[in-house]
Amino acid sequence: MFAAGVTAPAAPRPRWLMRGRVDLVWVADVVVALICFGATDSRLGNEQLHHYGPGIILLISLALCAPLALRNRLPLTAWSASAVAMFLFGQGVPPNGPVPAGILVYLLCLYAVAVRCETWVVTTAGVVTAVGAIFVLGYLPATAILVAAATVLAGVIVRTRRGNREELAVQERRHEGERALLEERQRIARELHDVVAHHMSVIAIQAEAAPYKTPDPPKELVESFAEIRASALSGLNELRRVLGVLRSDAPDTAPQPGLGDLDGLLESARSAGVTVTAGISGTPRPLPDGVDLSAYRIVQEALSNAMRHAPGAVVEVKLYYGDAALVVAVRNDCPSGNGAAEAQDWAPTEGGGHGIIGMRERATMLGGHLQAGPTEKGEFLVTAALPLDNEPAENQP
Repeated sequence: MFAAGVTAPAAPRPRWLMRGRVDLVWVADVVVALICFGATDSRLGNEQLHHYGPGIILLISLALCAPLALRNRLPLTAWSASAVAMFLFGQGVPPNGPVPAGILVYLLCLYAVAVRCETWVVTTAGVVTAVGAIFVLGYLPATAILVAAATVLAGVIVRTRRGNREELAVQERRHEGERALLEERQRIARELHDVVAHHMSVIAIQAEAAPYKTPDPPKELVESFAEIRASALSGLNELRRVLGVLRSDAPDTAPQPGLGDLDGLLESARSAGVTVTAGISGTPRPLPDGVDLSAYRIVQEALSNAMRHAPGAVVEVKLYYGDAALVVAVRNDCPSGNGAAEAQDWAPTEGGGHGIIGMRERATMLGGHLQAGPTEKGEFLVTAALPLDNEPAENQP
């Protein structure tokens, strides 16, 4: 198409300008073009009948007026056709001066170019209009420049107003989406507060009161309840922080855990009775924030699930610092010897958890991948590869 790359799509019409799929603006253009065609044909027939035959007059009238029917779909093509017609026929047909209907069609096409085309195209069309009006049609320079500038200015004003309206509409849609997202986050925060936070508080209170219900409780029992209370309070504090993030549209500025806090996480698991070993391969180095947090959360979730689904298991945590990725491997033996059964326990069921799904989503978000399942030795292995240099998956083309 002649206008490819320099013509913007037509703006959506208001409902009152559309009748089904029929564009009333285009209908109006066709009607005006027919009226101009009839007036031009009649005038040329009366004034030039001894110079041209009826067929030639019909073609001249069609060339001068038909471009108007194209300006809605192909504004630059319509303006170019009208300009060529005015150059060929506007100067000498008829002797009394340019055809008024042809000038009207030309200016309407120029207006459409000013509304839809690139700035350099609009500027070129305005200059061509002024120069043609002076040297081809014989208009005074001041008149030619004024007419060309007024037409182009009218189109630019309409274009600017349409652009502003579209930008406001986009902003309103974005704000509506953000408002709906914030409302949903607040609803989730209420549910978490009313259900999870309540139960966590009850656990902490009961763990604190339990030792006093038994005279002279064993020291180990008191320490176990103290650990339960500390874990419940720690989880409750973190939950409250998450609830604060969900209730606010401001970015979370609280420090996030990372692999630097891994020792504390492993020690917490050991205090709960889990045998945990850890190892690091490669050269440890600072990690991107997203990788650091996700690696910590994956280890945390893997330990939690091992304690829940394979109590008494021995857990091994390994970190591999590669050139392109950080590999996290969490392996635990299965006291029952059936890693497939543990995998079944980890699968999301009605009322069950979503541990593997959550870990896999974290890895995928960073452009990595995660595998979890039983090994040939009857163990359960979680392996996550987290790229160190790649952009998040949603930012990739």
